[in-house]
Amino acid sequence: MPVDRVLGVIPARLGAERLPGKPLRLLGNKPLIQRVALNARASDALDEIVVASDADEVLEAATAAGFRGVKTRGDHTSGTSRVGEVAALAEFREFTIVVNVQGDEPFLPAAAIRGAVDEVVRGWDVGTAAVPLDPKFAPTPNVVKVVLDELGRALYFSRALIPHDRSGKGGVLYWQHLGVYAYRPVALALWLTLPPTAPEDAERLEQLRALGHGMSIGVARVNAQALPGIDTEDDLRRAEAFLAANG
Repeated sequence: MPVDRVLGVIPARLGAERLPGKPLRLLGNKPLIQRVALNARASDALDEIVVASDADEVLEAATAAGFRGVKTRGDHTSGTSRVGEVAALAEFREFTIVVNVQGDEPFLPAAAIRGAVDEVVRGWDVGTAAVPLDPKFAPTPNVVKVVLDELGRALYFSRALIPHDRSGKGGVLYWQHLGVYAYRPVALALWLTLPPTAPEDAERLEQLRALGHGMSIGVARVNAQALPGIDTEDDLRRAEAFLAANG
């Protein structure tokens, strides 16, 4: 049986509303995009890693750290769309699995990247990962929660606190969704043909488009520490503190 070749793509744009210039903001004296790429490399799950952006400054930062940069169009409305542009290039068609490592996840556990790939190998359309959520972060809308079925497939993703603890007794295990997706190129291409869904528009979560159109999303449950992705100044300060404490 042929061995899968895995391409990691880190989509990045400078125009983030809540944290302008996010890929180039410094985290431990390195631009965030470099931290994300170095962390992805350390997972040993990816045969090649590229940074995809329409901003020359981001590509230059990637190149300075030894990573390949791919110039993409400036009209992408999602990271998935940007990853799809890269995956469709002739030079990358040898890769049988594509992994979208979101550009604001500098502490993504290696097991999450490997787990997302494993979910695709298992046969799900999309693979992703989740970790048990620290209860103090649970009510935060910036932290995306996922509810799973008994087979480990995603039932729903939300910024709200799900599942709801109706009895109020506590003890509910919440799962924090991590910013990584793996897919076969054909599944990625299908995702990009799908029209938006009402839940996606309401939650501002692009994975709800795939889920709403019947694509299966397998979720690797990882027992690891993970900070929420960096979306705000507070997130960046928290990441700095985490980096200082953990090296």
